[in-house]
Amino acid sequence: MPTKLEDLTPEWAKEFYGKRLKKLEDLFGVNKPIIGMVHLIPLPGSPAYRGWSMDEVVEKAVKEARILVENGVDGLIVENMWDLPYYAGKEIPPEEIAAHAVAAREVVKSVNVPVGITSIHNGGRAALGIAKAAGAKFIRICLYTGSLIWDTGQIDHGNAAELMRLRKLLDAWDIRFFADVYKKHAVTFPGITPELHAIWTEFYLADAVIVTGRMTGDAPDIGLVKNVKKVVGEVPLILGSGINIDNVDKLLPIADGAIVGTYFKVKGITQNPVDPERVKKFMEKVKKIRLKQIGQ
Repeated sequence: MPTKLEDLTPEWAKEFYGKRLKKLEDLFGVNKPIIGMVHLIPLPGSPAYRGWSMDEVVEKAVKEARILVENGVDGLIVENMWDLPYYAGKEIPPEEIAAHAVAAREVVKSVNVPVGITSIHNGGRAALGIAKAAGAKFIRICLYTGSLIWDTGQIDHGNAAELMRLRKLLDAWDIRFFADVYKKHAVTFPGITPELHAIWTEFYLADAVIVTGRMTGDAPDIGLVKNVKKVVGEVPLILGSGINIDNVDKLLPIADGAIVGTYFKVKGITQNPVDPERVKKFMEKVKKIRLKQIGQ
C-alpha cells in the first residue's frame, strides 16, 4: 500500500510535469542570470530594410552577441526588434522568419551561453521553429495564455495548446518556454489581471514567467513583480524590460533573472549598438547582488 501522496501520482503525470524546468540555474549555470538582447537589424521585407546581405545581418548580430558574452551576460535572445510596425502571430512573413533563423543559427554557433528566440509580436510557432533550426535553448512567448490588443490594433490570444503539441511533434522538449504575463506594447482585456494571467500561464506549464513595463525600456512595477512571484511560487520569474544599473539592486533580488536590452546600448538608446562598458559595469553590480544574497 502506498504511504505517500506522491506514490499515487500516475507515471504519465510524473513524466509530463517532470519535463518542466525547475530553476533558471539548471539552464544558465548561474543564479539570477542576465539575458542580453541581440536586436537584429531590419530584416528582408521589413520597412526599414535597406538591402543588406545576410552576411551583413549576421556579422552585426554575431559582433554584438560576442560583446555581450565577453562582458559577462549569462544568456542571449535573438529578436527581430526592428521589423516594425510589427505583424502578430501567424501573420509574420516567412521571409522575415527565414532571415531570423539564419542569423540566430550563427549567433548560437558563436557563443558558449544559452541562446533564445523572440519573434515579435507573439510569433510563438515561428520562434519555436527558428529555435529548433538554430539550436537555441528557449523562446520568449509574448502571449501564452489569455487575450489582449496589440499596439498595432490586432486582437490576439494565447497559443499554449499549439506550442505544447508542436514542441512534442518537433521533439523539442529541450527548448524552454519563457512566457510574458504582463506584456509591453499591449493592453489586456478587463478582468485579466497580471496575477490571473500568471496563474493561467503556470497551469499550462510555462518554464518561466516574464513581467515587463508598459513599453520597451520601461521598468516593471515592483509591487506587481512581488504579486506575480507570489502566485507562481516555484516557477522562475524573469524581469522583461527596463532593468538598469540604478534599479537592478531593487528589482533583481525579488526575481529569478532579468532580460536587459536598452540599458546595454550606447547612451541607453535602443537603436544604438551595444556598449561594452555599460555591460561590464552592470554585470559587476549583478555579481555583488548575487554574493549578497548568498551571504544572507
